[in-house]
Amino acid sequence: MPEAKDPAAIVVAALYRFVRLPDFVQLREPLLEQMVAARVRGTLLLAIEGINGTVAGSPEGMEAFIGFLRSDPRLADVDIKQSFCDEIPFRRSRVRLKKEIVTLGVEGIDPNDSVGTYVDAEDWNELIDDPEVVLIDTRNDYEVAIGTFSGATNPQTGSFREFPRFVDEHLDPSKHAKVAMFCTGGIRCEKSTALLKQRGFQKVYHLRGGILKYLEKIPKQASKWNGDCFVFDQRVAVTHGLEVADHVLCFGCGWPVDREAQQHTDFRPGVHCPRCVNELTDEQKKRFAERQRQWELQNREDEVTP
Repeated sequence: MPEAKDPAAIVVAALYRFVRLPDFVQLREPLLEQMVAARVRGTLLLAIEGINGTVAGSPEGMEAFIGFLRSDPRLADVDIKQSFCDEIPFRRSRVRLKKEIVTLGVEGIDPNDSVGTYVDAEDWNELIDDPEVVLIDTRNDYEVAIGTFSGATNPQTGSFREFPRFVDEHLDPSKHAKVAMFCTGGIRCEKSTALLKQRGFQKVYHLRGGILKYLEKIPKQASKWNGDCFVFDQRVAVTHGLEVADHVLCFGCGWPVDREAQQHTDFRPGVHCPRCVNELTDEQKKRFAERQRQWELQNREDEVTP
């Protein structure tokens, strides 16, 4: 786990575990009560197949909440990747009930039954240097846009539900003997490798702990990662050492905007960016601009209110 530079820093924990939770509906209220009591914010997803989410809070609050989570024997080995930031990146505490904790939309895919071979961050470079390995980024297009591994194939998906179609159209177990896949924290890869195993692929690998673990463990000078890694909170993206990167989200299209694009004349905070400026209607731009104006007014009022 990375060490906090400031003992008062906010702890951000991306966590998941595939495990049978037939009582997941009944788990919702106790988990939410513990989040509120520990002043932990963020969102957890619960389904019969397990738990997934990202939450944040003070070191003491997070320690108490994670301790409660792991007090359930089924969640004792929950996978947790921690990083730090100066301000809590979530506004609310939520626990949501879902059919899947990461939505693939294919019946019968269960990582509790079969997944690919885990590869630790320290061994990942050697694996992807193998010329026989087909390297697949299982994330969506807006995530891949700001960073990925050298040589990785972009499936060009808008949602994870589109990934099975990519597999059926572009991968063949008779031609692709070795397939390695990666994602942000590891959860999508577990579903992806389970899918490929069902489709008849034999040698399937995935990065244990995902990109976040790789960026934490592997120094920049030895890294095969290019760019930044999109995260699903107000930090937007992180880079090597899990440092917060210089990205903001465009309200118009939802894509991350890097520092250079933020200087472009077509970038208006809360309205549009160079990517979507010509895709929005004048009415949308007007509505978004008014929303941004109201938000800025409210923030100024909050700053001067004692």
